[in-house]
Amino acid sequence: MKTLKIAIQKSGRLNEKSVELLKNCGLNFENYKSSLISPVSNFPLEILFLRDDDIPEYVQDGIADLGIVGENVIQETEVKVSYLQKLGFGKCSLKIAVPNNTSIQDVADLNGRSIATTYPVILKKYLDSLNISADIRTISGSVEISPGLGLSDAICDLVSTGGTLKSNGLKPFADVMSSEAVLIGRQGSESEDLIQELIQRIQSVLRAKETKYVVLNVERTNLNTVLSLLPGVKSPSVVPLAESEWVAVHTVIPERDFWDRISQLKQAGAQGIVVMPIEKIIL
Repeated sequence: MKTLKIAIQKSGRLNEKSVELLKNCGLNFENYKSSLISPVSNFPLEILFLRDDDIPEYVQDGIADLGIVGENVIQETEVKVSYLQKLGFGKCSLKIAVPNNTSIQDVADLNGRSIATTYPVILKKYLDSLNISADIRTISGSVEISPGLGLSDAICDLVSTGGTLKSNGLKPFADVMSSEAVLIGRQGSESEDLIQELIQRIQSVLRAKETKYVVLNVERTNLNTVLSLLPGVKSPSVVPLAESEWVAVHTVIPERDFWDRISQLKQAGAQGIVVMPIEKIIL
C-alpha cells in the first residue's frame, strides 16, 4: 500500500494546531519536534516538517501528497494545487497599514508611494485591481519598522490582533485578503482513496469542534415546541423518563445555534440543560 506524505509547518503559528489536528484524527506519531519526517504508526502516512514557503511547491511537485498551509502562502507562491478543506485555524488578514501621523487618507493616496511587504505578488495584484501604481519594496521580516526608518510610506503584512502594528505606531488602512490554514493536495493525485479517508477524519474533527451534544428534560405537553427549536444532525432523540409526563431530549447542534436559542428553550419549559463537547462526528 502506498504511503501518503503530508507537509506541515515545522515551526511557527500553524505548527501546533496542525499537529493537534492530526493527533485528534487518531494518528499516532512521535519525534515531531526534532525530526523532519515523522512516520505514522497506525495509518499509511508520513508527516514532513517544512518551512511555510516550501509546502505548496512540495505538494505541486508531488513530493508531498497533501499540505497544511496558510492561504496567503499559496497566493504568494502562485502554485497549482487543489484546495481540499479549510481548517478553521490560523485566521488572519493581510492588510496595508500606515503610520498614525500619515497624510495618506484614501487608498488612491497610495499611488506613487512606497510600500514594504513580504508579499509582493499578492500586493501587486491588489494594487493593479485598483489601478494604483506604487513602489513595492520586498523585505524579509520586521516589515513594521520600515516606515519608522524612512524605508517606506506604508506596509503590507499579516495582522492577527493588531498589537504589533499599534506598538510600532501604525494603523490598519486597507484589507488586501483574509487567510486561514487550508488542506491542499496535488492535482491528479494517484492516492485518492487514502486521501479521502484522511479528509473524512479531518472533517469529523472539525464538525465536532463547532458542535455540542445537548441533553435536556421537558414535559410532554411542551415537547413539540422544544423540538422545533432543536434541529439535530438528523433529528433529536426523545427518551421517556421515570415520570411518565416527562421526557429527555438528546440532540447534536451547532454551538452558535444553541446559544441563540437557549432563552427560547427555557421559555418553552426545558429544564436540566446539559451541554457537552463532542470528540468526533462522522456522517
